[in-house]
Amino acid sequence: MSQQLHSAVMRALSTVIEPELHKDIVTLNMVRDLRIEDGVAHFTIMLTTPACPLKDVIYKAAEAAVLKVEGIRAIQVKWDAEVPSDKRVHGRISMPIRNVVAVGSGKGGVGKTTIAVNLAVSLAKEGARVGLMDADILTPNVPIMLGLTAGRPLVQNGKIVPFEVFGVKTISMGFLIDPDKAMVWRGPMLNSAIRQFFNDVDWGNNIDYMIVDLPPGTGDAPLSLAQAVPLTGAVIVSQPQPVAVGDALRSISMFEQLNVPIIGIVENMTGDLFGEGGGEQLAQQRNVPFLGRIPLDAEVRKGGDLGRPIVIGAPESATAQAFRRLARDVAARVSVIQLQSSDFIPLDIIG
Repeated sequence: MSQQLHSAVMRALSTVIEPELHKDIVTLNMVRDLRIEDGVAHFTIMLTTPACPLKDVIYKAAEAAVLKVEGIRAIQVKWDAEVPSDKRVHGRISMPIRNVVAVGSGKGGVGKTTIAVNLAVSLAKEGARVGLMDADILTPNVPIMLGLTAGRPLVQNGKIVPFEVFGVKTISMGFLIDPDKAMVWRGPMLNSAIRQFFNDVDWGNNIDYMIVDLPPGTGDAPLSLAQAVPLTGAVIVSQPQPVAVGDALRSISMFEQLNVPIIGIVENMTGDLFGEGGGEQLAQQRNVPFLGRIPLDAEVRKGGDLGRPIVIGAPESATAQAFRRLARDVAARVSVIQLQSSDFIPLDIIG
């Protein structure tokens, strides 16, 4: 392979713009291991998330650019991913967690835990390494929705070993207490529990996305979480109707006061019963991304009760596909937030 041809292909690829990050894929160090054999350009494109929603767009743009190079008749692309890491997390906690995403709501009953569980499982299905932390200490529901209502986690080398199901590592106070007893804790105790979930749990190798299911409202838990670890961003869950939108607005304001980026708003339970549009209108009013609608679907409730999230129990359903799109959009937004941050760690030095 001549050096001139190699350089010509790289110049062609430098015209390909990553649609979410708005920089070319060469500058972003996304092109790796280029070799040319018999007129075919073989190379790896290193995505910023395995859940990239625009992989096909990038491929078509790369193919169109490279085929303009004289002497190239085809391309062969291998896909890989390195999720950007927030160095603030590495500076505050001694755990291999790259991004911490809070899922919050201003009120209960909007399906926040359902969103958190299906988001986490969807990201895992896309190939990401995912943790799910149930920070709703007083009323933990993640164990039920994941079918983990029996047994206690092991303790090895002084660390709690999280359960793993559907490709997601998870911890919850529900694994550690008697389910028949009420939790009556004050703020400092909540703070301590959340910190222990980070420091005293063996999360293993690099976690790309730690999804944290917060309790509803704007009380001690979100503040404790923000104090315990820098948050990459927050996903806000709302229903379409005005009362739920008003509560979601308070949740947005809280995260903004904590200097936590808003990844976007999810409008849950859209349909005839609750209507639609309130979440999208709020996103427009606050100039934050609208991440989409999750339709009101009885199968979501059934799957949660049975411990099989709908993205597992009915993966081809419209609702499951909506969750998969949500996961890709959240992953893309995390990459954008990290690239725009001065604390972004470039792909070529991620461990």
